[in-house]
Amino acid sequence: MRRLLRWLLLAPLSLLAFDLLLVLLLRWVPPPTTAFMLSADIRPVHQQWVPWERIAPAMRLAVVASEDQKFPDHHGFDFEAIDKALEQNQRRRGRHLHGASTISQQTAKNLFLWSGRSWLRKGLEACFTVQLEALWPKRRILEVYLNVARFGPDVYGVEEAARRYFGKPAARLDAHEAALLAAVLPSPERMHAGRPSAYVQDRADAVEEQMRLLGADYLDDLR
Repeated sequence: MRRLLRWLLLAPLSLLAFDLLLVLLLRWVPPPTTAFMLSADIRPVHQQWVPWERIAPAMRLAVVASEDQKFPDHHGFDFEAIDKALEQNQRRRGRHLHGASTISQQTAKNLFLWSGRSWLRKGLEACFTVQLEALWPKRRILEVYLNVARFGPDVYGVEEAARRYFGKPAARLDAHEAALLAAVLPSPERMHAGRPSAYVQDRADAVEEQMRLLGADYLDDLR
């Protein structure tokens, strides 16, 4: 019985230690793949890693303006947005549910977890999010997110997306191109940055407006 109790105690502690070591390693090493890439329906997937310095400032700002405007200040979770999403979802009674995931949460999900909705997955996502926020600087979280986010059915990462849709590297994206890429993030299998529909154009225009409101220097102090 003592051996069993010892095993029951050591197993989760060992798993947590492994998770922490993996997260710490990925602070400096580019992820060779992600859980979402491994589970992709379309093969092969296409991705090219680029460091922070080779991502246009407009692209960094576009995803923050579109996905998580409080990213520089929160600690992984936007509780005000979560409350609003819960209220909207209650009114909709389960139809077209709104999410409130921060960039930190999306990075954790894309790297380590599977798609879908369950309490287990959300719990693991929260655990990995806390680890990312504790062990990585904000700049690294955003850098990894931009490199692993899905921009099309088989397109992962901003460098591959920039070359696929605009014929240029991510370092040369202008504000409108960056806004188009950010606009498709909620549903990259249905929306297309290279051949944007009127709906995608409207979303991109809204992202550009938010970028102007935040200001070009909004992420200058990000560390």
